[in-house]
Amino acid sequence: MNYLKLKRFSHHLQVSFSRLNMICRSWYKLYAPDSLKHRRNTDHTKISDSSILAMLIWQAELGIESQRRFCKFFAGLSHSRFNRRSRQLLPLIYLIRHVLNQEVDLSGKILIIDSFPVPVCQPVRNYRVKIFHDMADIGYKATKKVYYYGFKVHAIVSDDGYLLDYAVTKASVHDAKETTELMANAHPVNHYLLGDEGYLGKDLAFKLNQMGYKLWTPYRKNMQGAKEHNDHQLMAIRRTIESDFSLLSYYNAENNRARSLTGFQERLEAAVLAYNMAYCLERFN
Repeated sequence: MNYLKLKRFSHHLQVSFSRLNMICRSWYKLYAPDSLKHRRNTDHTKISDSSILAMLIWQAELGIESQRRFCKFFAGLSHSRFNRRSRQLLPLIYLIRHVLNQEVDLSGKILIIDSFPVPVCQPVRNYRVKIFHDMADIGYKATKKVYYYGFKVHAIVSDDGYLLDYAVTKASVHDAKETTELMANAHPVNHYLLGDEGYLGKDLAFKLNQMGYKLWTPYRKNMQGAKEHNDHQLMAIRRTIESDFSLLSYYNAENNRARSLTGFQERLEAAVLAYNMAYCLERFN
């Protein structure tokens, strides 16, 4: 157990804004498509696209939910213009995240799969909310024992905290239903997967086995052979994903205030990029 604690990192993006801006400038030069670089009137902008990207990551690091409040820190920065330009960077953020996936070596790591809720309103408004109609619905948040309206994010995380891939579904979608599609899209080289009791079931284990992955989940206490099966070290490794989700929540992955689907995707991608960027900086500088 001490070994697991010693190998754990904080994942906080402890870097100055000037260095962050320099990193984002390099990313922009390497990965930005020509359609983004040479779009109309891009030469007349006072703030470059790379600086907008750095500001998005900086907002996630500061834990500021409201973009309007964040824009007040910068003199002359229009909230509406910042919001519009940040949404234009969504394909670039998506591309950078997948480039990092190829650069980070996760061979030998155990993968953990779990989900976290993303409510878009207070529970009292669950049955009269109008945003994201036909895209979100009501689900159950087991940790707080409340029903919420919004989405659910299914994520694959390595045992030391790198978020490999994720998928967004309606809040009512069961964890096990999204697992095979998520693994097929991520296609990790690791073949050992840990999940909680929500992933119990012979059908899911068989499908993953057909794909070349072995799923381990703890048995419930009332199940036969639970004491022999429930390896406490594996259970401790699986619980580390809860620490990852708590930090993603600090980066506003769970507190998404966007009111459009594009804005929702952009803020979620920015939070995941900031989280994975902190992982890379802490290990590879």
